[in-house]
Amino acid sequence: MRTIRHGDTGPAVTEIREILDSLGLLPEWPSEVYDEPVVRAVRAFQQSRGLSADGEVTEETWRALSAARWRLGARTLFHSVPDPLAGEDVRTLQERLLEMGYDVGRADGIYEVRTARALAQFQREVGLAPDGSCGPRTLHALRQLGRKVVGGRPQWLRESDRLRHAGPALLGKRVVVDPGRGGTDPGVVVPDGSRRWTEAELTWDLAARLDGRLTAAGVRVHLTRGPRLATPMPDAARAELANELSADLFISLHLDRHRTPDADGVASYHYGDASGVTSTVGERLAGLVQREIVARTGMRDCRTHAKTWDLLRLTRMPAVRVDVGYLTSPVDRARLADPRFRDTVVDAILAAVQRIYYPVEADVATGSIDVRSLRAALAAPRPG
Repeated sequence: MRTIRHGDTGPAVTEIREILDSLGLLPEWPSEVYDEPVVRAVRAFQQSRGLSADGEVTEETWRALSAARWRLGARTLFHSVPDPLAGEDVRTLQERLLEMGYDVGRADGIYEVRTARALAQFQREVGLAPDGSCGPRTLHALRQLGRKVVGGRPQWLRESDRLRHAGPALLGKRVVVDPGRGGTDPGVVVPDGSRRWTEAELTWDLAARLDGRLTAAGVRVHLTRGPRLATPMPDAARAELANELSADLFISLHLDRHRTPDADGVASYHYGDASGVTSTVGERLAGLVQREIVARTGMRDCRTHAKTWDLLRLTRMPAVRVDVGYLTSPVDRARLADPRFRDTVVDAILAAVQRIYYPVEADVATGSIDVRSLRAALAAPRPG
């Protein structure tokens, strides 16, 4: 779909206004104009859902708006292939099942096989037909039972347990590295004298360097694209690739832009929204990546943020997106132009990947890991 923005008119704008009104974000009055109140309402909605708050309705924002109008009980929920049901009602169901101790993965609002299996398990335990669909009888049973899990977030416990069982060694871990943009989508483009810098070019270089560092440490690395991608790859397709590969971690590399050249610094993003739903290991990984880069490069700390972008929401493993500076900033651009700086960035990410596999109680100080020792440990002969 085309992006809908300020000044647009037509049936699509009317539907957007109706959804915003149903969510209590926009007073209802007859209009088909995407005016300033609609822009503010869309921006407020985007902020509440962890989307980029630009006030425009892209395909990603439209899907979120469409999903937000569903309330649990308004329709029967079931596992649909190949296009799963999605909506606020699905997320409410997932959160309810998590509270009762059933494993649905993360509460991401997508009714996939894991949610259906968890619901079928609940149905079996309460004497209902275990068909994995949520109709009136199942909904009634859910409302009759209280919370089973106390003393912590069950998904956090599951994610932490899986990480603990994975062990601290990087050898054999599978990581998908995603160079942002590519193909006919160069991303941020900035001319600088006789040189033209593009986000796609620099993220590929960073990804290739990270590939080398991780591979040397024994990690099985997969890149989502090569240096010359023929057509742009949607974020959903990148996430699907990582899922198909059963990756342990997903790391996406991007650069940012701003109309003010004074804006500079690094920021990291993980899955989560304003309601507190989050990928706990993804959140920890984003924090480690952020702190390691800031400590090793001296870049401005723009902190970590929870987002529901497709890239983070659709991946089934801990995922982080790193915006390694503003290409529109002369300061950051000069840094990124230096290959030694790019090496330092990828060393920082490698250190963060190693630290995510350390138990929390055995973690080390930021900036203290010598990444050369990770490669040396892999190359060292086994005793005997």
